[in-house]
Formats: sequence, structure tokens, C-alpha cells
Amino acid sequence: MLHFLSDLHLSPDAPGITRLFLDYLAGEARSAERIFILGDLFEAWPGDDALDDPEDDFARAVADRLRALADSGTGVAVQHGNRDFLLGDRFAERSGATLLPDPYVLSLPAWQFVLSHGDALCTDDADYQAFRAQVRAPAWRAAFLARPLAERQAAAAAMRLRSEASKREKTAQAMDLNAAATDDFLRRHGYATLIHGHTHRPAEHDHLVDGIHVERWVLADWREERGEYLAWDGHRFARHALLPVAAPRLPAGAR
Repeated sequence: MLHFLSDLHLSPDAPGITRLFLDYLAGEARSAERIFILGDLFEAWPGDDALDDPEDDFARAVADRLRALADSGTGVAVQHGNRDFLLGDRFAERSGATLLPDPYVLSLPAWQFVLSHGDALCTDDADYQAFRAQVRAPAWRAAFLARPLAERQAAAAAMRLRSEASKREKTAQAMDLNAAATDDFLRRHGYATLIHGHTHRPAEHDHLVDGIHVERWVLADWREERGEYLAWDGHRFARHALLPVAAPRLPAGAR
């Protein structure tokens, strides 16, 4: 069994999502051979030295729970998203995760998949694509990571605010995958089934590319009251919802 998930946007400000994810790691994830987190595991990642921040153990707690899952025998693979593109080797070492390139071709005996966060295919959003190219450039990354951690944390918070403000001004089309770019992507990757996140629009799409029907599965974003992963059992996909565990009801009159 393989699990695919994305867009958790973990942060101390979203305790419900964090609890759902940690419960998942300790529970249902252990039935999987591998889990694939396709970007935006974190709401922001200012650099791997966040693991050393003495005033915030959030990053360490998440990494250590991923390591516990990996040590239990479930493989953990993580792609960069548009919010956590600075995840690096130290995070991978601490968490036991493999950092995957984007895109990543997953070849199995019964099927072939191509995995991506999905943001690179939102080509109608020219401003975002320019920003993405800038922050993925090695020179920019090196210069940014050379700044003090507190300064980078403040910069990441400012980036998030600008991103949310920008979203409110963009059309739905600009924030979704471009149809022609997606078809070209599927063609280049041998008509493999595409699994991605980023758009927060979970759905199953059928593309007709060069006369070939190609599936595209969009992963759900996680919210305080609901998480979701997509499971592949070797034959078919199924979506699995993760809901908060309700507190036990006390007997009448109990305190």
C-alpha cells in the first residue's frame, strides 16, 4: 500500500492539522509500504537550522515523528512545495525521509506514476512563476540561508502574507494547472498517471493526450477538521479521510 498526501501546511498556528498528522503517522501510515508527501508539508521552512531553534521545538517534533515512522519500516519520501522549498539534507537526515526531485517518476510493476507538487504547471500565473524561478536559483538560496534565522523567519512570514493577499486578486484559472502545459507534461512523461497537490482542489481528471486517456489525481489540502491521503493498493486508488478523534462523552452529572 502506498499513501500520497500534500498541502498539510503544518505550523504551530494550526494545532488541529498537526494533531491529525501526528495521529496519522502513529496509526494508518504504519500500514503503508511508503508514504509520499508531495509538497507543503510545512507552512514555511526558513532553513534546516530551524531544527536548532531553542525557542521552538515544533520542527524537531515533526521530524522526530517522521523518523519514528521510517524506523518502523514505512518509507518516507518528501517533495518540496512552494512553502517549504528550503527543506534540505539535515531535515532529511533527522526525519529519515528521502527528498525527491520534482517531478519524480515512480515506476511500479503494475503501473507508472509521475509525482509533482504541481505549482510549476500553473503557468497562467506569470508573477508566481517568476518568483518560483528566483527562489529556486542556487545563488538566491545561498544568499537567503546566509542570513540569521530570525531574519529568515520574519521574511518567510512576510512572504506568506503577500502570498495570501495575492491569491485574493487572482482568477481561479491563474491558480490552476494550465491545460496545454499539463498535456505537454503528460506527453513528456510517457502518459503516466499524474499525482499532485498545490491547487487545493481535490479531484480526478481524465486527459485525452494524443488519443490516450491519462489520469490526473489532485490531492486534498489539510484543514483543522479534516485531513486526507490517497491510497494505492496495487490496483486502484481510494481517498481516506482523517478526522479528529472525538473526546469521550461523560456520563450525565459527571465533572
